[in-house]
Amino acid sequence: MQAKPVQQPVKNPIYSTKETRMMKIKKELKRGKHYYILMAPYMIIFFMFTIIPVVISFGLSFFSFNMLEMPKFIGWDNYSRLFLNDDIFMIALRNTFIFAAITGPISYIACFIFAWIINELSPKVRAFMTLVFYAPSISGNVFFIWLIIFSGDTYGYLNGFLMQAGFILEPIQWLKDEQYILAVVIIVQLWLSLGTSFLAFIAGLQTIDRSIIEAGAVDGIKNRWQELWFITLPSMKPQLLFGAVLQITMAFAVADISIALAGFPSVNYAAHTVVTHLMDFGTIRFEMGYASAIATVLFAIMVGTNMIVQKILRKVGD
Repeated sequence: MQAKPVQQPVKNPIYSTKETRMMKIKKELKRGKHYYILMAPYMIIFFMFTIIPVVISFGLSFFSFNMLEMPKFIGWDNYSRLFLNDDIFMIALRNTFIFAAITGPISYIACFIFAWIINELSPKVRAFMTLVFYAPSISGNVFFIWLIIFSGDTYGYLNGFLMQAGFILEPIQWLKDEQYILAVVIIVQLWLSLGTSFLAFIAGLQTIDRSIIEAGAVDGIKNRWQELWFITLPSMKPQLLFGAVLQITMAFAVADISIALAGFPSVNYAAHTVVTHLMDFGTIRFEMGYASAIATVLFAIMVGTNMIVQKILRKVGD
């Protein structure tokens, strides 16, 4: 009589898949434990001072909180007040989008073009020119220089030049007239835009393998523009994405330049931005719930714009 085979218990494929994933995670953690230990201090600080404040800010946006009394839950009232009753916020939102739409793309393209040109120079000249173009972004007295240039009296450099040339008869109040204020802030921001993104592009151009360029010439690359599109830009995608994040953040988070040049608040809120509006309610009026709602809206705009730009950049060279 033949013995019956012992039936093995049937494993649930869902649990087996979970066990396999857990095993892979444990192996990965064990294999890279030294790297995770080295990353731990930064990750702890980043979590404590970035992730947690962002989460708390989002939670506070649903409360009324003045830092003296206990927070009071009010639901979506802060957001409805923001978009339906706060006319100054709508002015700030419009100014921010105008500012970002002009300075973001222009400064991003300018950073790459100047980096591309400077990269073709000899090493010593390239180092000097990199310092020259990067210096404005780290200069401490830059606002003072521009205040002299756009001074509203006859001693202002721009007014003096225009009056001597016969273009105007009396000084223009560049920083007091609302039709000029935003344009002045945009000009100064463009002058300051060659910052970290510019250095990242310089570094990315330095890491391109010359053998790829030579292989491209053999495969039919005929000029520098084709080399730029099919070889240079695809080889620099990490630097391009990094630069895009920085430029988007700078474009939407403008505040210091506006305050230094046009004051706080500016004339008829002509240079008022979302960040200055946030500073108004957060650091002056101490309406922390409402300020948190403003910060949440700005964060959502930045993230959405960043995702769109990254999708576009991933298609570069295709």
